[in-house]
Amino acid sequence: MPLRIPVIAAVYLPALLLAFSDGLLVPTLPLFASGLHASMGVVGLVLAAESLGTLAGDVPAGVLLGRFGDKPVMVAGLTLVVVAVLALVTAQTVVAVILLRLVSGFGLALWNLSRHAFLTQATRSGRRGQAISAFGGVSRAGTFLGPAVGGLVASLFGLRSAFVVYAAVALAALVVVAWFVPRGEAPSRPATVAPGAVTGFRAVRGFAGVLSTAGVAQLMAQMVRAGRKVLVPLFGSQVLGLDVGAVGVILSGSAFAEMLLVYPAGWLMDRRGRKFAIVPSFLVQAAALALVPATHGFSGLLGVALMMGLGNGLSAGTMMTLGSDLAPPEALGEFLGVWRLVGDAGSTGGPLLVGAVADVLDLGVAAVAVAVVGLAAAAVFAYRVPETLEAV
Repeated sequence: MPLRIPVIAAVYLPALLLAFSDGLLVPTLPLFASGLHASMGVVGLVLAAESLGTLAGDVPAGVLLGRFGDKPVMVAGLTLVVVAVLALVTAQTVVAVILLRLVSGFGLALWNLSRHAFLTQATRSGRRGQAISAFGGVSRAGTFLGPAVGGLVASLFGLRSAFVVYAAVALAALVVVAWFVPRGEAPSRPATVAPGAVTGFRAVRGFAGVLSTAGVAQLMAQMVRAGRKVLVPLFGSQVLGLDVGAVGVILSGSAFAEMLLVYPAGWLMDRRGRKFAIVPSFLVQAAALALVPATHGFSGLLGVALMMGLGNGLSAGTMMTLGSDLAPPEALGEFLGVWRLVGDAGSTGGPLLVGAVADVLDLGVAAVAVAVVGLAAAAVFAYRVPETLEAV
C-alpha cells in the first residue's frame, strides 16, 4: 500500500530534519563535554543523558498517545526538544548540560513513539519492512549530512554554534508537523479499549515472553548502535588526534555507507524475513568495532567507520518493524512505549559502557567490549527470536 502524501510530509520530512540535527552533535557534543573538564565517564553520561530522558518518557508517551492521539504528542515532544537544545547555548556546567539533555530526551520519546505508531497503522505487514526501512533511510540521509556540517560549523563558529543550528532545524520540523498532521488522521485506540496506564501494564504482562527474547536482543542491538556513535568521535579525537572537522567527515562517510543498504534491508525483511537483515548486520558491526583498536590514522578509522555504516544500514528500520509486527492493535501505544523503553535502555547503556570501560582501561578495549555485545545480539536474534514475518 503506497504511503499517502500527508504521511510522507508529516513524518518523513521531520524525521530527516531531526536526524540532520542529531548528526550535528555527533562530532561536537563529546568535544563540548570534554571542554567542560569532564572525565571520560562523565562524557559518557552526557552522551547517554538524552537516552536516559527518552527512557523515562517512553511509557508515559504511550499513555499520552492513547489519550490524545499523534498530533498533540508530536508537537509537545518537538517543542521540548527545541527549547532544551537552544538552552545548551548558555550552559556553563556539565550538570546543566546533563539536565538539558534529559529534557530533550523526554521530548524525543514523545516524538519517536507517536511517529512509530503512525507508521504502524499506515502500513501493511507485507510492505512494512520496506516502508519503515525507507523511513530509516530518510533518517540516515539526515545523519549523513549532519556530522560534516556540525564539524564545519563548530570549526568556524565554535562548538556552541551547533546547538543554535540544531534548534533552528528542529523548529522547522515542528512547523511541518503542526502544518501537515491532520488531528483527525492520528492513530487512535480501538473504542473497546479504555485509555489509561492499566492497559500498558497488561501489554507488558501479556508479552513478557516476547520482551525476554526479542526485547533483550533489541537492547543489545541498540547498545551497539549507540556505542559506535561514541567510540568513533572519541577514538578519532583523543587517540588519533584528529580535529573536529576530520571526525565529522568520517561520521558522514559512515552515514553515507548506511544509506546504500537501506533499500536492500527493506527488501530482505519483506521477502525473506526480518532476521535475514538483522543477523548479518550485527555480525558486520561487531567485526568493525573489533578492528577499531588497530586503526592508526584518518584512513584507517574511515575504513572501519564505513564498515560499521554498511552493517548498520542493513538493519535499517528492523527494530521498528519488529515492534510494529508484535504490537497488539488494542494496546498499540502502550506496547510500543514498552518496546521503545527496552530499546532505549540499550541506547543508554552503549555510551555508559564505553565511558566506564575507557575510564578503567582505554577506548580500544571499550570498542572490543561493544563488539562482544554485537556478537551476542546477532546470536540471540538468530537462535532465540522467532521470524515475525511469518507470524503477522
